[in-house]
Amino acid sequence: MAYRGRYIPSKPRKYKGDPSNIIYRSLWERKFMVYCDRNDAILEWGSEEIIIPYVSPLDGRRHRYFPDFYVKVRQKDGSIKKLLIEVKPKAQCGPPKQPQRKTPRFVQEVRTWGVNKAKWEAAIEFCNDRNMEFKILTEDHLG
Repeated sequence: MAYRGRYIPSKPRKYKGDPSNIIYRSLWERKFMVYCDRNDAILEWGSEEIIIPYVSPLDGRRHRYFPDFYVKVRQKDGSIKKLLIEVKPKAQCGPPKQPQRKTPRFVQEVRTWGVNKAKWEAAIEFCNDRNMEFKILTEDHLG
């Protein structure tokens, strides 16, 4: 199976956005799409359909962040919860470990972490303003 591709939902009415243009960029994202599509507790979902402005620490300018997923779920108690979900490798969910010497790879990891942190802080604020929750799912959650 390809690491990137198009996902065709079995329940296109649940999809918030254009169900003919759902793109996954990793097998973890595809796995989560299948989960959202097939789980009856998920009332609606979308992939990269929400735009959140954030300021990059690299250039100090405004950019646009598209969280991986929007999910509206009916919880066990019957209440409805809205979430924004980011799917990331666990290794990218914290600051990189300081190596013995600063390699180009380490510098890139620091840059990536800085941008991710800025995006996630903007997402948390966005969610707090809209009675939503922001979650980061890793390979640990997606099995």
